[in-house]
Amino acid sequence: MKYLQNDLALKQRRRELRRNQTDAEKALWAYLRNKQFYGMKFFRQYSIGPYILDFYCPNMKLAVELDGGQHNRCEAKKYDAVRSEYLKVKGIEVMRFWDNEVLLDMESVLSELGRKVTPPHLPLT
Repeated sequence: MKYLQNDLALKQRRRELRRNQTDAEKALWAYLRNKQFYGMKFFRQYSIGPYILDFYCPNMKLAVELDGGQHNRCEAKKYDAVRSEYLKVKGIEVMRFWDNEVLLDMESVLSELGRKVTPPHLPLT
């Protein structure tokens, strides 16, 4: 049986990725883990179909991807576009941030992410 989420065939690779996180992934995970971010549950290195997502919030159907410089190459851009389209078809929105954004301006990253996971502001009464 093929799993849409957390395919057993990818389990070992997901573990490796969790053990060998980038500095940017470690930094962002410190804010997302244990429902610290607006009470939303995030998973790290979560697979959907053939792809392993850096972070995933199933409640919001939101993937958060952190990209290093290798994602700026032509082949990587094509791969990321195909991957994002696959996830979009599954109803999953993808937010992408550069590693250096996370490391140098975490406040802006969290603010942008916060706009996605919080309900629209209600008018003051």
